[in-house]
Amino acid sequence: MAKKAPSKSARVPLVSAAVRVLAVLEKLSQQRTIGLEELSREIQLAKPTVYRFLLTLQELGYARRAEDDRWAITLKMFNVGSRALDHLDLHAAARPVAEELAEELGETIHMGVLDGDSAVYVLKIESKYHIRMYSRVGRRMPLYCTAIGKVLLAYMTNEERDAALKGVKLLAVTKNTITSRTALNAELAQIRERGYALDNEEREEGLHCIGAPILDHTGLVVATLSVSWPGFRYERGDEADKIDKVKAAAARISNILGYEP
Repeated sequence: MAKKAPSKSARVPLVSAAVRVLAVLEKLSQQRTIGLEELSREIQLAKPTVYRFLLTLQELGYARRAEDDRWAITLKMFNVGSRALDHLDLHAAARPVAEELAEELGETIHMGVLDGDSAVYVLKIESKYHIRMYSRVGRRMPLYCTAIGKVLLAYMTNEERDAALKGVKLLAVTKNTITSRTALNAELAQIRERGYALDNEEREEGLHCIGAPILDHTGLVVATLSVSWPGFRYERGDEADKIDKVKAAAARISNILGYEP
């Protein structure tokens, strides 16, 4: 005899340890960093219990200890969930637009999001050319010397920007890298005013990038769309046209996400 299927209203017994671990992960995901005492209070668990969970998550690569004995979630959860990226609104909205832009410009398209003091690629459309930049989904990059990162920095509050750059040394990766906060702040102000960022061989010699912000329905910048060119294919004469195309594509994605200027 076939077993009777459980009713939809039937309660499945929950594994308490799993519930508590997920509560820790969810709370970590809601803030850039959080202290043990605050985390314990928020999820209503004893500090020794929460601390053991954090040590376990750290050992497994899902959490990291930040400065001042605070804790943060890592991107391992992204790696675990990357197979479901196509079902996420941002990814689903961006991919067809990015593919059209790649077809039009012929170059590598990326979308990046903020993760702590770095940006991370969450989407890549390959260039049609054999000579192209090396990158991969999940790769991290500095905020201060990339088009993707500078856009994300530009639209932060001063407090958010200070937190993202706290402890980050503005190293001269190339001769064009911005290495002072004063110069960086001036550049970020220009990015907010004009609505796009340039990376003129600041992260890698011979590589040019243009990035534009993607906004959600609340008007917050949730990602950056960028296009990358090797120097020998980057024509300065039509830079304005390239910028317009990148900005228009980012605006289309923003519109799909519900943003209204």
